[in-house]
Amino acid sequence: MLLERDKEMAQVDGALCAAGDGRSSMIVVTGPLGIGRSALLRGLAAGADGSDVRVLTAHAALMEQDFAFGVVRQLFDSLMTGATPEARRKLREEPDRFARSVFSGDDGTAGMDPGIDTSEATLHGLRSLLVGLCEETPLLILVDDLQWADVPSLRWLAYLAKRLRGLRIVLVCTLREGDPWSRYALVREVTECAGQTLSPTPLSLDATRVMIEEQFEEPGEEPYVRACHEVSAGNPLFLLSVLVGMAVSGYRPTAENAETARSLRPSGLRERLTGCIRAQTEPVRDLAAAIAVLGDQARPALVAQLAGLDDIGLSSALRVLYELGLLPDERTLRFTHRVVQDAVESSLTITQREDLHHSAAALLYEGGRPAEQVAAQLMAVTGQSPEWSTAVLRSAASTALRRGAPEIAARYLRRALLESTGQNAERARLLIDLATAERTFDPTASERHIAQALPMLPEVKDRAAAVQRMPPALFARPSSSMAELVRRTAEELGAPEQLDGTTRETALCLEARLRHYAQEDPAALSSSTERLRELGGEPPLDSGAERELAAVLLCSATFAGRLSASAASRMAGRILEREPADEARVHTTVPLAAITLLAADSVHDVETWLTPEKHPRRPVSASDEALLLAQRAMVHISRGRPAWAREHAERALRLTAPYWYEAPSVVLAAVALELGDMPLSEEILAGAGSRTPTGLALTSVLRILQASVHAQRGMRARALEDLLACGRQLESRGWHNSAVFPWRPRAIGLYERLGDELSAMVLADEEHSWAAAWGAPAVLGRALRLKGRLHGDRGIPMLRKAVEVLRSSRNELELARTLVLLGGRLGSGPEAEAALREGGELAAACGAPWLAKRAEDGLGAAPSQNNALTRSERKVVSLAGEGLTNQEIATTLGVSLRAVEKHLTNSYRKIGVSGRAELAKVLRTSEFTHLRP
Repeated sequence: MLLERDKEMAQVDGALCAAGDGRSSMIVVTGPLGIGRSALLRGLAAGADGSDVRVLTAHAALMEQDFAFGVVRQLFDSLMTGATPEARRKLREEPDRFARSVFSGDDGTAGMDPGIDTSEATLHGLRSLLVGLCEETPLLILVDDLQWADVPSLRWLAYLAKRLRGLRIVLVCTLREGDPWSRYALVREVTECAGQTLSPTPLSLDATRVMIEEQFEEPGEEPYVRACHEVSAGNPLFLLSVLVGMAVSGYRPTAENAETARSLRPSGLRERLTGCIRAQTEPVRDLAAAIAVLGDQARPALVAQLAGLDDIGLSSALRVLYELGLLPDERTLRFTHRVVQDAVESSLTITQREDLHHSAAALLYEGGRPAEQVAAQLMAVTGQSPEWSTAVLRSAASTALRRGAPEIAARYLRRALLESTGQNAERARLLIDLATAERTFDPTASERHIAQALPMLPEVKDRAAAVQRMPPALFARPSSSMAELVRRTAEELGAPEQLDGTTRETALCLEARLRHYAQEDPAALSSSTERLRELGGEPPLDSGAERELAAVLLCSATFAGRLSASAASRMAGRILEREPADEARVHTTVPLAAITLLAADSVHDVETWLTPEKHPRRPVSASDEALLLAQRAMVHISRGRPAWAREHAERALRLTAPYWYEAPSVVLAAVALELGDMPLSEEILAGAGSRTPTGLALTSVLRILQASVHAQRGMRARALEDLLACGRQLESRGWHNSAVFPWRPRAIGLYERLGDELSAMVLADEEHSWAAAWGAPAVLGRALRLKGRLHGDRGIPMLRKAVEVLRSSRNELELARTLVLLGGRLGSGPEAEAALREGGELAAACGAPWLAKRAEDGLGAAPSQNNALTRSERKVVSLAGEGLTNQEIATTLGVSLRAVEKHLTNSYRKIGVSGRAELAKVLRTSEFTHLRP
């Protein structure tokens, strides 16, 4: 606490030297709460210990102001405490009866007598005691918190301060700025006698660093040091409170704990600040309460209204709060630390807080402030709110939804429901709004609130519109109650062709939901395919409802394999072309069209749809963002870049778990399958085991993934059994599209490894027949590669045909696999070398070092030694190792996203890793320290 106080200590030392020569002086040390005034006095007393200076100390206290001459008694008691028995005897025999009665209390009542004599004779008698003392040695008189000294003591100190000439005394008093008692006339009379005023400054960053090391007995990391310095604003008390709180909680001074230090609100400091605030005058307390209640909405005029202050009163109270160190300056209506806010709130009673929030809400409402500002005040009130509160809370919820904060919107609406007691249409609308907010993070609650609202809506069209608000369950099987609710409402509303306007739109949306829910029923799947044919080659797609229905029907036909890839992609492309860029698609069935495009190998159309131009940077909810990430991950998988897909899928899963995890889990499982990543596969399966997976899509992908794990563990027969069971289940539901659920290609490989070439041939012929009918280049090229591999040297023409087909596909990893296999089968020659070289380069670009290594082995050459990273690659690798996303790296370095992807791809190949997870592990080893910039 004495860091960077050398200047103040030196000034007092200089005054003591002058006092030794008979030049007495008075010094006042001022400053806000916690700046270290008391610590400075303790340092001065300790520094004088053992020297030829006699020290008298006293500490005034607010609770002892009624104790007459209390501070004077402390001064002389400190003198007697250090005196010899003979000296004590002489002091007690002092002939001045006034002085003796004050400091010895012989009559037992003098100290508390309100009518105690403070005449000049008494004051002179007390001063005369010091005359003899300072003749022997200089005196250092230290009085802490002068503003709280009792009146008789203040009178004597004022008397003494005016009569220091001829004595060898240095009188040092501390004064807390901003305290109401510091403006008392007697206090000012004392301080005006001071020859010097010392104002200790806040601690510097270096001093903060020293305090941290002293507290933790280890150096603090720079982010932690800066966080502590910023949050304390250099105030020693604030800083020490944070450090002690962190140490007690077991936090070390590391960078990862920097944010914890910023958010810590030490209880001890809060209690001390609470006492300080309660000691202020009413206008100051009212102003502090108004700032605390209004928070970020605090503006001078509004704060003055709430505190009941005029301009002069506001300026005066602001100055006091600033002098106390509770505000950064006299114009900023923001507390220096969150714990100050806690202290102000602690100083208020429950009734006072309620009244203030009520008044603040009314002022904001009458002033036409944004609904969310008014709602924040209403949320802090537990009692009955004004009549207009429901409308304000609904408006605030709408604003929160638009800025991508559904959880906050739900809080506003739940509060509005507390104000609504009747079972009427108004309450139904509130329930529907609440369900709309909840569908992004709690689908079960959303469904429940829609069901509660329906009986209160008399019109069937209103009930249908409410049901349409329920989450569409894109990648999960809906609950039976949800499906039944949609079915019953759709029947009440009637067939779409019999309706018009918005009612027809609602009916089409409900039909889309029902057909989507029934996709696991073979009969319903066939019915959806027939419905799609009825709509013609170019179904109407002008409205959102028409696009929703077309996307569902097209997805059903894709799963069933009832269309060609070209026809399916053409129709899906038309759907996405007409979909508005600002639509929150997670609440519609339109994203199903992207699944069709990816299955049809029309990756470019999905990439175009997902470009930033189509998705402008606007506030979105976590589920909206997760859906975009999952779709981008699927694009990377379809392009044969599973390492990139993994990053997006993991981010999507973190954003939405535990409420909405099916789509990210499906994509992440596909990533693990492509990478053959055993730890990732086991992690996904373990996470799924703690839930009850719903929906055929998720359960099928997890089953294929489990088979992959069994195969890697050497349990090939069990893995094959799992795949065949998965295939039978998919076939029984009418899901024949191997582009979506590739169980056959993996089963073919297992048959081959188990030596059952006949079964492998049969399944390969079946896969090829289906792939040829579907016509997507990636699927057909893969089927040709599998057949070519089974036929040995006779399969080389098939492999050449597979390469030819795959060159029209965006799946570079599938082409790389085929090229490496073709080059290996050819053995030698220019064609083999060219195939192996191209396959190896593609494999490296896709983040598949194992395949690149196979190509290098096929070429008969040692792995390339030119694996040194360029300076740009080292920068990108370093930032990736710190956890930054590709977009964040691009922003940091000022380059394009494509450049970042290219640098990372090259780095993966050179280092020999398959993705970010392996890269992070590599960077932590000392062997690869040279990779860091």
